[in-house]
Amino acid sequence: MITSELLLRVSYADTDQMGIVYYARYFEYFERGRTELLRELGVPYSEMEKKGISLPVIEAYCEYKKGIKYDEIIIIKTYLKDPPTAWIRMDYEVLNETKDKVLAKGYTRHPFVNQHGKPVRPPKEFVKQITAGLLGYEKKIKL
Repeated sequence: MITSELLLRVSYADTDQMGIVYYARYFEYFERGRTELLRELGVPYSEMEKKGISLPVIEAYCEYKKGIKYDEIIIIKTYLKDPPTAWIRMDYEVLNETKDKVLAKGYTRHPFVNQHGKPVRPPKEFVKQITAGLLGYEKKIKL
């Protein structure tokens, strides 16, 4: 399993009228975690796009455990548990600063598609990097 951790401070713009992080923001947090994990593996999403391959979201899930407030420090923990096939799944946990409480958890699924939206195989170098990571190390990223 490959993991990545991204440290964030909740901005005022992330909260709703009740002062709690708006529910849709969690999916933005997931995206940031996913992007960082791919970058740290040496397969940045921007490079895949240059090669005409995209990873649209086809499924997204979030279970909200505890509300998060403005100015709190949170950790977005991203997990990659399985090698990519025609699609890839990323799992996430949103933790408090001390990592002793899970505030939310969820996942996203993404097919590999070309510039016309047609399914394609994942790039060989992408599969190689992910497989190498799954076979030998757990990478933790703190930004």
